[in-house]
Amino acid sequence: METTKVALIGFGTIGTGVAKILLEHADRMQKRTGRKVELTHVVDLDLTTDRGVSMPEGVLTDDLQRVLDDKEVTVAVQLIGGTDQARTVMLQLLESGKDVVTANKALLAQHGEELFERARELGQSIAFEAAVAGGIPIIAAIGQSLAANQFLSIHAILNGTCNFILTEMEEKGINYSEVVAEAQRLGYAEADPTMDVDGTDAAQKLTILAQLAFGAVVDWKEIPRIGVDQVDLDDMHYADELGYAIRLLAIAHLSDAGLELHVSPALVEKGTLLADVKGAFNAIRVIGDAVGRVFFQGLGAGQDPTASAVVGDLIDTIVGRAQLTFKTSNLWSSENGRAPVRDPNEIEGCYYMRFNVDDRPGVMAELTGVLGSHGISIASVIQHDVGRCSVPLVIMTHRASAGAVASAFAKIKSLDCVHDDSVCLRVHERPE
Repeated sequence: METTKVALIGFGTIGTGVAKILLEHADRMQKRTGRKVELTHVVDLDLTTDRGVSMPEGVLTDDLQRVLDDKEVTVAVQLIGGTDQARTVMLQLLESGKDVVTANKALLAQHGEELFERARELGQSIAFEAAVAGGIPIIAAIGQSLAANQFLSIHAILNGTCNFILTEMEEKGINYSEVVAEAQRLGYAEADPTMDVDGTDAAQKLTILAQLAFGAVVDWKEIPRIGVDQVDLDDMHYADELGYAIRLLAIAHLSDAGLELHVSPALVEKGTLLADVKGAFNAIRVIGDAVGRVFFQGLGAGQDPTASAVVGDLIDTIVGRAQLTFKTSNLWSSENGRAPVRDPNEIEGCYYMRFNVDDRPGVMAELTGVLGSHGISIASVIQHDVGRCSVPLVIMTHRASAGAVASAFAKIKSLDCVHDDSVCLRVHERPE
């Protein structure tokens, strides 16, 4: 039986999960590929930490050059984080004649065009199922199984850390800072959770999905994004009173005006599939012109779910499916027609606004005057008597452009009658 030799670059949490599958389930790999799959190199700077994996003698090394020089290694799994070093290593692996499997969404969001173009020039392939939504096979679904469709929209929960934070606040009434600490203790959040909670992680993943589904080439930094760190327990309570849950949504929506892209916390109607996604789970709702609505849900991170996606790509690469898909999909290519991206300020929707205002006559008129001058009409208002000099005021708007809402919100925040801690959130609209 023929043998395929594989190298693993990066032996962190996900790399450990991949190594376990390859070493402990060699029979499974042989059955899925029709070949013997041999892990011959594991490259990492840390050679001393016990990962709980029994590694064959001579496999673990800190010398990447061993992999680059080994012509018998035809596939490399690249699990280095970040972008600069990861980009250099990816190019080196491709130029040494190896197909590459990666889980690095930041790398693809930042350098996708360069890396995919170089892989095509060299006749190599890049597989990246694990870069978005962990164990959910959304890349294969959009790129292959649903390829007959013109995609109309993607509405997704793409960050399990944020979803855990929001649902803990919602269900247990714990404030934001306490939930973040709990997420860190459980391993859902990094020591520095900024890239999760500020929407960066979700925006990078949305960039990849937008390229795959719509051919959009976007700088992820230009996608409007708002994080969950501004959501307060008060917002959870008001959302509940109004019949909504709050979820961090990544949205891509295609219309005649172009492609709408944004990431932000949004009020999602209770009883809908997205509102019912709890804890550290991810979910993606895709609408295609032929298939209609399709919904995917599962663990979006963690050692085992992500390793599952990585090894799935590895199997596809070994048997040759990944190379065929890579060649025909032509991702991040100048030859593809690109969907124009809409000006974010022109995108219309309904909004939730919460202000702390002076409890005196005329305040409501001041606020409605600003909204009216920006062409924004009010759908409903909540104001409870809390027995203080300043009181919370919640306004739900009818549809208005994002630019008008942002301008009106900034103007209202500057009024003398309005105090700190104002919040403006989108209201998610159910598709027709």
